[in-house]
Amino acid sequence: MQARLKSTTNPDVTTAVQHLYKAIHSSGVDPRVLELVHLRTSQINGCSPCVHAAVASAKKHGETDERLHNVVTWRETPFFTEQERAALALTEAATRIQDGAPGVTDQIWAEATAHFDDGRLSAIILNIALTNFFNRINHTIREQAGKTW
Repeated sequence: MQARLKSTTNPDVTTAVQHLYKAIHSSGVDPRVLELVHLRTSQINGCSPCVHAAVASAKKHGETDERLHNVVTWRETPFFTEQERAALALTEAATRIQDGAPGVTDQIWAEATAHFDDGRLSAIILNIALTNFFNRINHTIREQAGKTW
């Protein structure tokens, strides 16, 4: 499969994305949690370039291969904290909003708010939304794995 477009950089978009990332990463959320959220969102959406980039970035933040290989099965493994599980449950619910899906239930929301204050929760939600944004762009243009931005 070949990419449909060559990546072109629009300086206004680049600046906007940089501001969003700055807001996300200055929130106090553990960078490894943010990377797990990015990875799980991208796995759900089947976005290979974002999965590739998430794994590379997570490793730079000290994430282990064992945990990265098990993000897809986080419910069935002992490798994740309760805080990480709350973030991953929120990630899945916020990403899977297709017809008939329950979305973020009160139970998922309550668990997330038990582990994150409003500022950190806002950053995680923004991270989920931004990842979904990039996943959709990459699917549309058939961006290939191997890039890290």
